Amino acid sequence: MSRKRITSKELAELVGVSSATISRAFSPDARIGEETRSRILAAARKHGYQPNAIARSLNNQRSRLVAVVVNAIGNPCEAEEQQLLVHALQARQLLPIILCCGDHSDRLQLMRLAATYQVDHVVVFSDMVSLRDAVDIFPTTRPIIVSFEPLENEEVSAIRIDGSAAADEIVDRLVTNGKSRFTYLSGTSSSWIDKLRRKWFADALARRGLAFVADATGTYSYDSGFKEAVPLVHRFKTDAIICGNDVMAIGARDAVKRVLGRSVPDDVAVVGQDGIAMAAWDCNDLTTLSLDHVAFINAVVELIERHEAGDDKPDTIMLTCSTRWGATA
Repeated sequence: MSRKRITSKELAELVGVSSATISRAFSPDARIGEETRSRILAAARKHGYQPNAIARSLNNQRSRLVAVVVNAIGNPCEAEEQQLLVHALQARQLLPIILCCGDHSDRLQLMRLAATYQVDHVVVFSDMVSLRDAVDIFPTTRPIIVSFEPLENEEVSAIRIDGSAAADEIVDRLVTNGKSRFTYLSGTSSSWIDKLRRKWFADALARRGLAFVADATGTYSYDSGFKEAVPLVHRFKTDAIICGNDVMAIGARDAVKRVLGRSVPDDVAVVGQDGIAMAAWDCNDLTTLSLDHVAFINAVVELIERHEAGDDKPDTIMLTCSTRWGATA
């Protein structure tokens, strides 16, 4: 049997304080004496009182909600980044609403649903959602776009990634070690992320008079990396496979060794991208174009904090990738 909730006004009368004091007691940053706060919290526990965050958001026009728009949460790279972001938001008393667009048939409706909660901030990681849609659906906040796509919009802030120097470093070592037949395994042919990542390596090859001899498309999964690596090596005599992420690279490495019986990296070098924790495990020891995920999420949080402070000017933060050398290249 549910017990009727008491209101803040009723609790204030029981404790002998004002309703405003009740509100301050549940706000960690509010100025209130510790003895008064302890007395109010004890009475709240005794009578089953909980503050109504929805009502409070109507009063101060702050929901403390952050819409986080992602493709999926099963991908190890995205999972690592999202965990860091969730912890950072919670430490700042902000609550994330995770919107997974990858398997949702009506992504715009999903975002419209989140917008009805009057979110304070929007962080768009997904490349399945257009910039224009994000701006239109969340008109009361300035979206933060984490994108490889060129953005020219005064209404958004952005995190941009540059891996060109790391790609050049990787290609330089591979070419020095005699590799000349490079292939690229992307996760999806329509992704701006994959297009730019491929371009970093293609440009590095072009500076050395080389080009990719073949391309293939996977699904960012281990199975697709395992499957696509075999024809790339067998049909195109590949001696270096650049993969769109680390998970596919691990699958490609295993296929080269187990199915084709080739040595990695002597016969075929395999390179991933992302720098996930799994890539550094001893059983994988993958060479990868790596992004510092802590710095990445810190940059996202920095933009959120600027917005929190009332800085409405759009800004762009550029981060550079580095090479993590392993046993596969």
